[in-house]
Amino acid sequence: MLKSPSVLMVLSQLGRRSEVKLARPLHQMVKMAKQVQARRLEGTDKNPWVEFVKLANENEAVNLGQGFPDFAPPEFSREAFRQAVSGDIMLNQYTRAFGHPPLVKILAQFFGKLLEQELDPLNNVLVTVGAYGALFYAFQALVDEGDEVIIIEPYFDCYEPMTKMAGGRPVFVALQPPPAHDGQLMSSGDWKLDPAELASKFTPRTKAIVINSPNNPLGKVFSREELEVIANLCRKHDVLCFSDEVYQWLVYDEQKHISIASLPGMWERTLTIGSAGKTFSATGWKLGWVLGPDRLLKHLRTVHQNSLYHCPTQAQEAVFSSFERELRLFGQPDSYFVQLPKALQKKRDHMLNSLQTIGLKPIVPQGTYFLIADISTFKKKMPHLPGSEGEAYDSRFVKWMIKNKGLVAIPVSAFYSSEQKKCFDHYIRFCFVKNDSTLDAMDDKLQQWKKDLEA
Repeated sequence: MLKSPSVLMVLSQLGRRSEVKLARPLHQMVKMAKQVQARRLEGTDKNPWVEFVKLANENEAVNLGQGFPDFAPPEFSREAFRQAVSGDIMLNQYTRAFGHPPLVKILAQFFGKLLEQELDPLNNVLVTVGAYGALFYAFQALVDEGDEVIIIEPYFDCYEPMTKMAGGRPVFVALQPPPAHDGQLMSSGDWKLDPAELASKFTPRTKAIVINSPNNPLGKVFSREELEVIANLCRKHDVLCFSDEVYQWLVYDEQKHISIASLPGMWERTLTIGSAGKTFSATGWKLGWVLGPDRLLKHLRTVHQNSLYHCPTQAQEAVFSSFERELRLFGQPDSYFVQLPKALQKKRDHMLNSLQTIGLKPIVPQGTYFLIADISTFKKKMPHLPGSEGEAYDSRFVKWMIKNKGLVAIPVSAFYSSEQKKCFDHYIRFCFVKNDSTLDAMDDKLQQWKKDLEA
């Protein structure tokens, strides 16, 4: 017999509030015998953004950590959103669950042109709540208990927990930097996959490989030759490819983005994921999409209809209007997709020059919002920064930098598996897609830092 009150007894007492006052809350009186947390959440609770954003806000630092522009989306996109809100009253209601008809049609036209595929708007396009939603659907729909998923390091940090939550096992392979050259900046393109090592990761249990080009946090744009190595292995081992291409328009120095789905034999095994937030500098709109063959997308639609079911109609209408404009101006000087990377390359170069003034060694990114910088010089001079036991050096360095120098970055070890964190804990990631005023504030902080070093 239980000595503590039963649940029924406690509940009956609660019904007579005038007669009884509980000395302790109900959840303290009734001890749960079952585990509350689902096993699929084990080891996925840590998130670097929560911790560092909180620290940045507490210290009123210049936030170069989070990957979002602090400037407005283009006027044509904002006007399209205003029209969607104030125009057709039916845009306040549900639209087609798997994607607003005008939007999926324009996406099929636009990306069909790029992928050299005849895309069916109803079967080859699925609209999601951000690229995050598309990735989540892919893992939940296609990765089963015990399946292996190959992840290229460094990787956007959600790939690993999404693999685990689906019951899969992440298998990692790291891009390797070249030997350092004094006085010469390294390019993100210099970081390479070892083809033999990559091939060794494919086993009979391999279900999928995740690629991200341009890569966050490194900024690497995978070349056609590199993509062909991956494609050959996917075809040989009958493996799916989840291709995260949210930064496809943000490539610099005349680099060219190539979708792996456009390579021979890859359309039928690839999910190509995009983001309106990254495409039109409107990350808060949280609208994404996934393109692929119906044999794969039908399973993602099943997850979608049994979870979120629907994306905001007005945002979809605004993104449709924005793509309609870009399709009309495709490749022309007035296209936002032509203008934006030119503007961002100037911001990238501004940050590259500024960071070097204090001895940081930035890696020149070929694409994305980000660049990573080598902090080895500081690691040698300040090896024993405060921090918790076992905490990676780059994490301790970023916390020190936020508190003492007023600048926010993200430790690059957050983008690596536990086995590799110590090997790559001498890099930090900055976001350069910021207003000129933010970059000027960065310069002020760096100039003061330089004076402190000279003193």
